[in-house]
Amino acid sequence: MGKDEKEAYQEHRRKMAARMREMRAAGSEIGDLPPVLDPERREACGRSFRLFCETYRPAAFNLGWSKDHLRCIERLETTVRNGGLFALAMPRGNGKTTLAITAAIWALLYGYRRYVCLIGATETKAEKLLKSIKSELRHNILLLEDFPEVCFPIRALEGRAARASGQTYNSQPTGIEWLTNFVVLPTIEGSASSGGVISVCGITGDVRGQQYTTPDGDVLRPDYVIPDDPQTHESAKSGGQTDDRISIINGDVLGLSGPGVKIAGVMPCTVIRKGDLADQALDREV
Repeated sequence: MGKDEKEAYQEHRRKMAARMREMRAAGSEIGDLPPVLDPERREACGRSFRLFCETYRPAAFNLGWSKDHLRCIERLETTVRNGGLFALAMPRGNGKTTLAITAAIWALLYGYRRYVCLIGATETKAEKLLKSIKSELRHNILLLEDFPEVCFPIRALEGRAARASGQTYNSQPTGIEWLTNFVVLPTIEGSASSGGVISVCGITGDVRGQQYTTPDGDVLRPDYVIPDDPQTHESAKSGGQTDDRISIINGDVLGLSGPGVKIAGVMPCTVIRKGDLADQALDREV
């Protein structure tokens, strides 16, 4: 980056900081959005999930890609854009969950998916997945620069969910929601991600209750689901608990999108013992 580019970049950041100060002084109205800093970068990453990972989350993916990683990236991109379901298995610590939640961010930012549902082995684990996504949307400076229509209103909340109900853009409510188990992205005219939804639940919790009624009265249901390691060590040792969780996935989870509508998604999983939920899911993949 040359001297002129660095100065322009610093000036862009100074202007964004000034806008934040002005907005806090004015109240809930966020005013005009900052311009997209690098439209070409944003457009290129919309065509390639791998490039999106490398560009916007370089710290998370800084060790290079293995063949397994590249295969998973290809499958994730396919399910997000074209539909389908698959189980994603790699050794613990290899980043399969990080890839899955990054795919959720990619899917929502570019409007490939309208409603992503994250399902954990427990409610607490599911909420941790959403917390990771919220952290990226709130703190990732590169996402703020290239997706200001999403990240600028989120930053304006300053982590205070109570501010969401009164937030406006051009005097119109943004409709943003920022809860521990549920997020609605800002409603901004012309934004591909306008009103996108992320919800979470535990595998044995209120799976069927995952839906959202928009201010216009439309009922949205999940169109992409991520059951992340939906078993515990205890459930993996129990044939009965394993059967129950498989039944929930085959019934409630795959039925989240509504009658007659096929849902897309990925299930990051780890085999704990032979015959457990992950082992059976992967056996069907073969």
